[in-house]
Amino acid sequence: LSYTKFEYSNLQISPQEIGVGSEVNVSVDVKNVGKRAGKEVVQLYINDVISSMSTPVKELKGFEKTALQPGEKKTVKFKLTPEDLSFLDYYLVPVVEPGRFDIMVGSSSKDIRVKGSFEVR
Repeated sequence: LSYTKFEYSNLQISPQEIGVGSEVNVSVDVKNVGKRAGKEVVQLYINDVISSMSTPVKELKGFEKTALQPGEKKTVKFKLTPEDLSFLDYYLVPVVEPGRFDIMVGSSSKDIRVKGSFEVR
């Protein structure tokens, strides 16, 4: 917990469409809007919207702790690899299936601040 407040904005997902073996870059701006310095753990979750196997609704794929002075803003960046997007199929082989992936970024799984999505073709 911190004695200040943080604001999330400007979620960027690039590219919006990828192939099965490609990577996705995700960035978000985090600003300390309080009156004290503080540290925030920015967390990235994904959801494979439609898959042939059951997958978690929110799966943590990255986090970064960042220290911010009052009024300071930083861009936090993540990279999602094919391994991050895969799951084990019936034969226990990692597979990435085409479809939509939702991106959720926030300070916890219960405190999601920004959302977006991208497609795997």
